[in-house]
Amino acid sequence: MSKNSAPLKIPEFVCLLALMGSIVALSIDAMLPALAEIGVDLALHNPNDAQLIVSIMFLGLAVGQIFSGPISDSVGRKPVIYVGYLIFVLGCLLSMLAESFAVMLVGRFLQGLGASAPRIVSVALVRDGYEGSAMARIMSIVAAIFIFVPTIAPAIGQVVLLILHWRAIFALLLVTALVAFVWFAVRQPETLAPDARRPFSLSVIARGTRDILADRQVMGNTIALGIMLGAFIGYLSSAQQVFQVVFSTGNWFAFYFGVASLAIGSASVFNARVVLRKGMSYMTSRALVVVTVVSALYFPVVVLCDGVPPMWSFMVWLLLSMFCHGILFGNFNSLAMEPIGHVAGLGAAVVGSLSTLIALPLGWSIGAVFDGTVQPLVAGFAITGTLGSIVTRWARRAPATV
Repeated sequence: MSKNSAPLKIPEFVCLLALMGSIVALSIDAMLPALAEIGVDLALHNPNDAQLIVSIMFLGLAVGQIFSGPISDSVGRKPVIYVGYLIFVLGCLLSMLAESFAVMLVGRFLQGLGASAPRIVSVALVRDGYEGSAMARIMSIVAAIFIFVPTIAPAIGQVVLLILHWRAIFALLLVTALVAFVWFAVRQPETLAPDARRPFSLSVIARGTRDILADRQVMGNTIALGIMLGAFIGYLSSAQQVFQVVFSTGNWFAFYFGVASLAIGSASVFNARVVLRKGMSYMTSRALVVVTVVSALYFPVVVLCDGVPPMWSFMVWLLLSMFCHGILFGNFNSLAMEPIGHVAGLGAAVVGSLSTLIALPLGWSIGAVFDGTVQPLVAGFAITGTLGSIVTRWARRAPATV
């Protein structure tokens, strides 16, 4: 491994972080076209149960983040990421060889558990060297780059299904993780100096967590992030059914899903250009208003169409909603992390884990009530947008306490 301690130049640093983050997106989105086939092969009785293949990975992400951040504050960023990749590879092998749905879910949980390390610690890598709007700009650029992966990931999964088998998708994930592991090990220097590391102890973690939870800015933006992530998980979990069952898109599912993903990427680029001038709070408040109002106005249209509106109108609504979510994710995360740079690893763990744990029941609720229409999805976006707006206003009523 390289002993070079000089920081990477921003272009390579951003590309490396994008690859590390894209493994999570690839692990989720490449599976979407295969959900129905996996359900048949593993003898699922309820088609909605296949959504767990998506959501259980988020549970692994939430659990893993609890440990990844604090440990990285103690031993450094790089060792934690190394272990995470090893766990992720083990999860890929289990899922690839699974003959039962239970083993599949264990493998997916391990994939999420392992992926949590590069996902959450990479945020700490950025926070170690940047803060404020500069941090938000880098995170937005990273999001814009790796959004290319979810744009094409379903198409990759579809191609694999046509040529090989759904198990080969996990082999692809394994190879991608190994490439990221080697690049990170060779090129990325450690960003947390030995004298800046904190002793790993439950009492230290408890005190740090208590201080973080007492900060209204951190908690408010974390909760709002979780609420909006919940709507997004609900969309991801039911996307295959929405496009292929409701709108009968067949193999064109990957195309429509990719178009919606491009809206998120476009929002990230837009945010990177505007956030330094307008500020993160301005961007989040405006995006919340748009997604809430658009969803609330579109819901009566959906009801009048018995839950199956014209597809062009659904795509307009989806593109606007995804654009808003692309603005919200990076800014909420940066707003939550801004006051806690002195405990970036623990802070990233608390923000990432708590927001995901908040999101999961919301996402499960939206996906589980899929009834052959888009009513649950549109209603879910309207409700979460309203809740996110309420929490955001609460978060801004008082100054941070950390």
